[in-house]
Amino acid sequence: MRGPHNILRLIRTGATMERTGAMKVVMDAFETPPLVRMAARGLVWPFQWLGYKGDPDMPPVPRALTALGPAYIKFGQVLSTRPDVVGGDLATELRVLQDKLPPFDLAVAKRAVESELGQSVDEVFSAFSEPVAAASIAQVHRATLAETGEDVAVKILRPGIERAFQKDVDAFYFAADSIEFLSPASRRLRPRDVIEHFDGVVTGELDLRLEAASASEFAANTVKDAGFQVPEVKWEYSARRVMTLGWAEGAPMGDNAALDAAGHHRHSLGSRVLELFLSHALRDGYFHADMHQGNLKVAANGDIIAYDFGIMGHIDEYTRRVYAEILYGFIQRDYLRVAEVHFEAGYVPADRDVDEFARALRAVGEPIFGMDATRISMGRLLSYLFEVTERFGMETRTELILLQRTMVVVEGVARSLDPEVNIWDVAKPVVARYIEESIGPRALGKDLMKTARVLMRFGPRLPGLVEGALIRQAVADEPVKSRSWSLLILGGVVAAGIGFAAGVAVVLLA
Repeated sequence: MRGPHNILRLIRTGATMERTGAMKVVMDAFETPPLVRMAARGLVWPFQWLGYKGDPDMPPVPRALTALGPAYIKFGQVLSTRPDVVGGDLATELRVLQDKLPPFDLAVAKRAVESELGQSVDEVFSAFSEPVAAASIAQVHRATLAETGEDVAVKILRPGIERAFQKDVDAFYFAADSIEFLSPASRRLRPRDVIEHFDGVVTGELDLRLEAASASEFAANTVKDAGFQVPEVKWEYSARRVMTLGWAEGAPMGDNAALDAAGHHRHSLGSRVLELFLSHALRDGYFHADMHQGNLKVAANGDIIAYDFGIMGHIDEYTRRVYAEILYGFIQRDYLRVAEVHFEAGYVPADRDVDEFARALRAVGEPIFGMDATRISMGRLLSYLFEVTERFGMETRTELILLQRTMVVVEGVARSLDPEVNIWDVAKPVVARYIEESIGPRALGKDLMKTARVLMRFGPRLPGLVEGALIRQAVADEPVKSRSWSLLILGGVVAAGIGFAAGVAVVLLA
């Protein structure tokens, strides 16, 4: 229910934000007009005593969100992927948001497993540990399958989490609608769209079958990647509120001392993390969008293990090609080509000047290439690029924002392993290989084959479509001569196109 009853919840939220100092930070990030700022702070100031104190050792915004509970923690995590909405500084602050909550009771966890799987815990598992990790939505237990003796990780949703999230999300919607009504200027930030995005993310995470499907797809895409592992989904032991994966045994990626003690080469690990991420984004168009140290381990044999697949990124094939050409153009310092790609893709309005845009891009790229290799950042490059394209009228593309955010995180992981990792040395062969495979003659042949298959699939229906159109025009007593000839010509062109596409594809792929 998104009615006025949410006012009490929002008052406590505002009181907590004011008490922790988060209110001012958020107002600054959103460039709130002075009148709205004064009204908002004036309304919540008398109710500060209702607000939670939070952890004074944390930054103001994470402190407030952590104190307010799981839905707010998750909201902060989702906003950390949207620097286009909250600004780069606040997005960076939100990325370090603590996602650690007290675990719920072991007996409750076992009852949830039994309810979801329809069997007692003792029948399914020969061992079932206390929680090894507890987050805002779920907690994880280590267990051993009774049938095979295999160690597994069992993820279980918090009891009542769906209802708790729905209450808070309803309050978020009420707040967004109120903000848009009271401050028309805020509509450019699309508060309601932000909440809808959050609602969609959380809805997906509250059904662990969807996360299991993400893990399964990611594993299938990366099965041939050397030095990389994704835990296997145990579908027979997974359901809506319970997900079982193979246990990931290894040293935490964030523990350099443990990695050194195990004899791992940290420079190689850092380079491989970057290479894997770029390969997944470009080659597959499906990447782990929360690839920080807490979701990565290093196996005894040196393999990198990824887990926690609640947030995944997707980029369609056309956008991947555009992104790769842009990235490769920067690597080659061919700024005119980078500009042309933006115009060809329709990212920048056609009425803008391509040469002027190329000069603006040079102002982005040259300072970065003048840096020492240890300071070069692809994430920073993309951030600057978005600033320039925005000035030239390019609309925000959410999928690229998520890609940029993840790139920054992955770079941070690589640099934490070894500050000497050269981002461009790692990126260049990956991007060049993708361009060769996706834009060269063989790629053209594959594209034509795909086009031919689509046309051939609809080929048997073309006569019927043409006849139906002619009949409809005749019944309507409309002039049909020119249109009917157009349709017949179209049919001939399509048929010729099928043969041409197939022929060219055969030649190119031979």
